[in-house]
Amino acid sequence: MKIIEAPSPNQNKRRYPVDMLVLHYTGMEDGPSALERMRDEKAQVSAHYMVDVDGVIYQLVPEDMRAWHAGVSNWQGDGDLNSRSVGIEIVNGGHNVKLSDGSLQPYSRVQIEAVIELSRAIIERHKIPLNRVVGHSDIAPDRKDDPGEHFPWEEFAARGVGFWPERPDEGELTKLSEKDAPLKLGAKGKGVTGLQEDLQAIGYPIEVSGAFDEQTEKVVMAFQRRWNQGDVSGVVDPLTFELIRRVAALAYPSSAGGDI
Repeated sequence: MKIIEAPSPNQNKRRYPVDMLVLHYTGMEDGPSALERMRDEKAQVSAHYMVDVDGVIYQLVPEDMRAWHAGVSNWQGDGDLNSRSVGIEIVNGGHNVKLSDGSLQPYSRVQIEAVIELSRAIIERHKIPLNRVVGHSDIAPDRKDDPGEHFPWEEFAARGVGFWPERPDEGELTKLSEKDAPLKLGAKGKGVTGLQEDLQAIGYPIEVSGAFDEQTEKVVMAFQRRWNQGDVSGVVDPLTFELIRRVAALAYPSSAGGDI
């Protein structure tokens, strides 16, 4: 794995050991523009690594230093995620620079291979639990969409970067539909409370209020961008409801000291 040094002044000392990996897209026209911005002291942003569309990896900040990529964010009750994480920026226009037909620009195959190899090395180096491998939209669902619903999270999980729930069968969805779903903006009650508790258990920054408010809608959309990418609506249909339950069940062991 070849890595090109491209130092950024935008860094400082960590306050905590590394136990997270955060994946981003750059949301800019191209790699050189993103690299220039992250190396501009006035921009006050950076990441540890940037992976261009051709698979070339640039290192801007040493892993033992705090890069400035996560912003105001939270995961599993932890703040100051810049101090806790390694950040990878993946060159992709995302929702900011779409293709001419309005669709999201796909990640290149060579780029994905490079990010997976780099991510696995970081996870191994820092012994990062798999439920602390996140996207920017997971930790800041109120303001971020990256790395987007076009990011291949399922493949990443299959190759040791994150985790992926088993898909429910049709019978499970039918039973669920009669009992719990759909839930959407304005809903209230025990079903919403349980939903919020599960999202919080996964790690999402969400208040358990029993009311399906705008915060809940944004968190649901962040969940869907990662685990139900065909439906980024903010509405909890039977499939989304069951997937949230399953991801929460996978996340609980880590919260109790497990290895996921």
